[in-house]
Amino acid sequence: MPPWRGRAQARRRCSSLTSRCYNPGTVSTASPAAFRDRFQRAVSDVVARPVAWALLVAFIAAWPIVWALRTPMPPRLKVLGTLPPFELTAQDGSPFGSKDLAGRVWVASFIFTRCDTVCPAITRQMARIQGRTRNLEPAFHLVSISVDPEFDDPARLAVYAREHRASPRMWTFLTGPADEVHDTVVRGLRVSMGREPEHQGRDGMFHGTHLVLVDGEGRIRGYYDPEDADAVERVVRDAALLVNRG
Repeated sequence: MPPWRGRAQARRRCSSLTSRCYNPGTVSTASPAAFRDRFQRAVSDVVARPVAWALLVAFIAAWPIVWALRTPMPPRLKVLGTLPPFELTAQDGSPFGSKDLAGRVWVASFIFTRCDTVCPAITRQMARIQGRTRNLEPAFHLVSISVDPEFDDPARLAVYAREHRASPRMWTFLTGPADEVHDTVVRGLRVSMGREPEHQGRDGMFHGTHLVLVDGEGRIRGYYDPEDADAVERVVRDAALLVNRG
């Protein structure tokens, strides 16, 4: 029988069957059906092998740790000075000072209630920091020191604090005898303040505007210009570093 007749008969036998009839030998290894079969077999092999499954789960679980190790840690903040012990008066009239801040990271700002230039902007930045650091409380605190202590008594500071929605748990406003305030601000925190003799009242007041970051051991770890666009972000970041790493 001629070879071609055998092929024709084979074709006729296949054509007489249902549409599910096909010749497996003619399916390309690159066809979707073949790829699906190979993928299903590979998945079945992994599921059927406990060791392979355990390795896959371990890899997925370890990936965040590997990624974290690849991310460089921010450098430690330098120690810029050490603050001597101090005690002033809070807005509620109680004594408040370095003993109350021991073990806590804190940020100091310098304002006076009669100031209508830079002080409102400084206090708004402190309020933003308060809103961003609630998760760090009680390990973190804010302190605003009046550089006009002869005018800013506790009652005036209490009103000022309420106007700026300062939380008593997180934010303390301080006043006290002028010489003690001066020593704390100038000699301790190394920020300028004073009064120009040729001017009277609030017009003669001057003071530094930088925020000061202090760690739980009373060491100065950073100065921040509140007018910088990223000032709040940097203060919050560095404060969190000190709370978590020291």
